[in-house]
Amino acid sequence: MRRVDLATGVSVPYVSVGPADATPVVLLHAWGESRRSFDRLLPLLPSTIHAVAMDLRGHGDADKPAAGYSLAEVAADVAAFMDAASVPAAVLLGSSSGGYVAQQVAITSPHRVTGLVLGGSPRSLQGRPPFADAIEQLTDPVDADWVRTFLTWFPRFQQVPPWYIDGRVQDGARMPSHVWRETLAGLVSARPPTDTATITAPTLIVRGARDELLTSENQQALAAAIPASRLIVYQDTGHLVLWEQPERVASDLTAFVDSLPEQPV
Repeated sequence: MRRVDLATGVSVPYVSVGPADATPVVLLHAWGESRRSFDRLLPLLPSTIHAVAMDLRGHGDADKPAAGYSLAEVAADVAAFMDAASVPAAVLLGSSSGGYVAQQVAITSPHRVTGLVLGGSPRSLQGRPPFADAIEQLTDPVDADWVRTFLTWFPRFQQVPPWYIDGRVQDGARMPSHVWRETLAGLVSARPPTDTATITAPTLIVRGARDELLTSENQQALAAAIPASRLIVYQDTGHLVLWEQPERVASDLTAFVDSLPEQPV
């Protein structure tokens, strides 16, 4: 693990795998998780990919400031992280809300994004989710049993190793209650990125057919809003495609990266 100080004022850790001269892919985890959510994906990636997984502010081992959790601010952290980690441009792979952050980066820093892979990523998060009341009532320290129960909001249809689920429970329990609240507020109050401008980067959208959070209509609308996009559906898979289908995500990411035009050095 390495750590970098960002120009946006926070310090974040990251891990990287793959040759330094391979195609860079920056991995963005979901709300309530950490870079460790990619622990099952990273070993599956080929040597043609240089994967970098960071902790977003407030999560994992990153700094946990009192403020700065708007979608725009978190996206600015990603661009600043790429500066600090010497990644001029990259494919961004975002899981769930991490894909929302990736979309925002593609709008505000399009020259930094050579492609997007959006796994269970929304077109819009505006509105009040059904679990908002529970988030508002959280106190410190956040109880691990509460996190485990919270994760049942996202049913799983493929087997996920208990150790991996335990890790995501630990991720959530390590987050202060204000980070849970402020990050959610930043996500649901943001104007959807695809409403503000057109994403021009080649994009692969991955949806679980049994996703109960994002409807098929939501994902079709996301695909329609990104001209250079392709939507694929994983059968018998829920919202958390990264959790349920890491092997297929690795395969589809690799094929997507291989399909991109070669970037100038």
